[in-house]
Amino acid sequence: MVEISPHIAEQIRDSFMRQGMMQTLEAQIDEIGLGRVVLSMRPNPNMSQQHGVVHAGATFALGDSASGYAALTQIPAEREVMTVEMKINLIAPATGERLIATGSVVKPGKRLLITRCDIEAEALDGTRKTLAILQGTMIPVDRA
Repeated sequence: MVEISPHIAEQIRDSFMRQGMMQTLEAQIDEIGLGRVVLSMRPNPNMSQQHGVVHAGATFALGDSASGYAALTQIPAEREVMTVEMKINLIAPATGERLIATGSVVKPGKRLLITRCDIEAEALDGTRKTLAILQGTMIPVDRA
């Protein structure tokens, strides 16, 4: 993974700590690199849907944030990003000990950035299985 400046990494960590949704999901940042951010969370019963697996909304939120932070690594430090659109393909039930979202920038740009996120479930033995794939568009915006 290509490293980024400590200043940008700190901005991402500070932003992440202000996200109520990520705090609710007890998500954490695992890796930050140029055009790539990895987030993870441990499922708990409060995240479940009626079948007992993690709700798609929680899965989507984790992937959207990983994608957004990956985009944030590739824009000027004085800007932020927001999601313009995001598509998700849920390809397996969200079960496992930990969900891992690897967000990456597919195509950076000044006006729009195209992102992708693969979400995997990690079992107790460390094996992983892909649960969902997201593709989205991020837009740089002025800091509030």
